[in-house]
Amino acid sequence: MNNKVNTRWGIVAIIVLVVAMSRLIPHTLTSSLFNFSPLGGIALFSAAYFSKKYFAYLLPLVALWVSNLLINNLFYAQYFDGFSWFANPEVYFAFLLIVLMGSSLLKKITVPRLAIGAVSSSLIFFVVTNFYVWLNTILYPKNIGGLVTCYVAAIPFYWNTLASDLLYTGVLFGLFEFAKRQYPSFVLEKA
Repeated sequence: MNNKVNTRWGIVAIIVLVVAMSRLIPHTLTSSLFNFSPLGGIALFSAAYFSKKYFAYLLPLVALWVSNLLINNLFYAQYFDGFSWFANPEVYFAFLLIVLMGSSLLKKITVPRLAIGAVSSSLIFFVVTNFYVWLNTILYPKNIGGLVTCYVAAIPFYWNTLASDLLYTGVLFGLFEFAKRQYPSFVLEKA
């Protein structure tokens, strides 16, 4: 049984890391796809399929960190002084919250729960990251009007986040359901 659990964990990890690398695609094509990312779906997928919760939190953070290393140092190097090892702590915090929410919501996996999870993860990301922008930049006054202005200005970016969370949640959970049907041993227990 241990070998089956290790195989399942390996398949889940491989699926997550391959999908995480698709995060690079929008940065190579067009700026109109900013915030189109698999990471919300990855956070939900990890929350649902890892019984060892440290893996559920660790895997999306590693996927985010590795893809950020590539994105920040290949596509946006001009915005950093030297090699960027770590940026945007608010994004990491948002994904920790998404895993936390997904761990509660996805104890039983159903299509409506997946849809609620995807929409909720987009909202969590939107609220956390734009609050951080408001709090830590000089772009907006530090009052309720400035906060509202910040959120309103970010709405166009929200749609890509929502679309990608819905798409990648469907792809990740769909791929894993397909794999479980092809290899029934995956059904045993969470990785």
